[in-house]
Amino acid sequence: MKIWLDGGLQDGDSARVSVFDHGLTVGDGVFETVKAQEGRPFALTRHLDRLTRSARGLGLPDPDLDEVRRACAAVLEADPVPLGRLRITYTGGYGPLGSDRGEHGPTLVVALGATTRRADTTAVVTVPWTRNERGAVTGLKTTSYAENVVALARAHEHGATEALFGNTVGQLCEGTGSNVFVVLDGEIHTPPLHSGCLAGITRALTVEWTGAHETDLPLDVLDRADEVFLTSTLRDVQAVHRVDDRELPGAPGPVTAKAMRVFEERAGDDLDP
Repeated sequence: MKIWLDGGLQDGDSARVSVFDHGLTVGDGVFETVKAQEGRPFALTRHLDRLTRSARGLGLPDPDLDEVRRACAAVLEADPVPLGRLRITYTGGYGPLGSDRGEHGPTLVVALGATTRRADTTAVVTVPWTRNERGAVTGLKTTSYAENVVALARAHEHGATEALFGNTVGQLCEGTGSNVFVVLDGEIHTPPLHSGCLAGITRALTVEWTGAHETDLPLDVLDRADEVFLTSTLRDVQAVHRVDDRELPGAPGPVTAKAMRVFEERAGDDLDP
């Protein structure tokens, strides 16, 4: 495996980031996961725009997007897997052991890992912890992911692949690495960004391509929704067949199935929508 680090390609087995990198010591960094098929990234421009927004939200310098594009191209050329997870990580760089930043500049790492196509349906669980819709890093895709690790482990313990959060006022928010949609009376709804959810790339495209409504939704909407589905970079649109102990027989339902089909067709027509 080849990765991009310090301005060029390095062997994955020997590439090293300092143990004093702020991304490691305090989670001071942002990242993007980009789907790559046969060496070609999907929606890269949207991902890079969000990388910049997240960096600004943390107070990091804007990433050099020309370098990031070169890094992505080099990594993909070195290992053009059939389906890959292209990970762009951008951190505060070498710094002190406290929360103050150093003056050495940011670290950029781009790596690629092979993955497989997701199943058409999955199970999810709700968790007792909340997203803070008013937090300092709300809506930013940061490397501070420990909360998601804990919640996802809970999901796996219950035979699910995703955990769903409410926010501090009891509204449906998002998953650990996905956005959530529900179907009510034939119409698609998803929590608005002010709920505290991440502005997912696949979420935005799904809203544009299906006409989904951004709606404040109580967490218990999951108990009565006709259909539920998730969106994310590697899930695309994925139906949910179980929420906690509630089964949704026949998943994907007709509305979700159409959304899956529309997304696949539109994404196939334009790799950088």
